Amino acid sequence: MKLSEWARRNGVHYQTAWQWARDGKMPVPVVKTATGRYMVLDRTAEVTGRTVAYCRVSGTDQLAELDRQAARVVRAATAMGLTVTEVVGEVGSGMDGDRPKLARLLRDASVGVIVVERRDRLARFGLEQLSAALEATGRRIVVTDDTEAAESGAVAGARVDDELLRDMAEVLTSLCARLYGRRSAARRARAALRAAFEAA
Repeated sequence: MKLSEWARRNGVHYQTAWQWARDGKMPVPVVKTATGRYMVLDRTAEVTGRTVAYCRVSGTDQLAELDRQAARVVRAATAMGLTVTEVVGEVGSGMDGDRPKLARLLRDASVGVIVVERRDRLARFGLEQLSAALEATGRRIVVTDDTEAAESGAVAGARVDDELLRDMAEVLTSLCARLYGRRSAARRARAALRAAFEAA
C-alpha cells in the first residue's frame, strides 16, 4: 500500500512516515519503487493464490511498449516482495468493457493479486469498485506506479492527450449510437470531436 495510506490508517502524519521510511526506521517493511515512492509491504494480509501482472496498451502500433511495460511491472512487483507467475498482455482501450484476457483474470479464483503499472492500465473508471469487489473475496489489485505522468502516456513519446482522445472518441461513439443509431454513430462522434477542437 502507499505510504500515505499507511500513515492515514495508523494515525501518523505523512511527513513523519516519509522520514521514517527514508531513515530506515519504519516499524513495518517498506520498499522504494523506481519512481521514488515508498510502498509499505502489507505482511498482515497473506497473499493467497497466484500473482499475475496485467499490462495493456491502446493500439497494435504500441506492441513494443507492451513488452517494456511488462518488464517494468515484473521488476516493481519483485521489489515489493511479490513473485509474478504469469504476465498477461492485452491490446484495447481502458474504456472497453470487452477485454477477454482481463475478464479471464477476474474470473480466475486462483489469481490472488493482479499487479498493474498504473491505474489506467486496468480501467479508466471504477477501479475503486473493482478493487473492493476483489478484496471481498480475499484478492487484491496492486498499482506499482500511482503517479499520473504529465507528458508520457502508455507509450514512450506518446502524450496522455492521445490516449484520452481515443477514449473520448469511444465514449462519444457510444453516446451517438444510443441517440442516432449505430450506422451514423462514428461519423457523428468524429464531427463532435472536430467541433470541440475548433472551438478550443
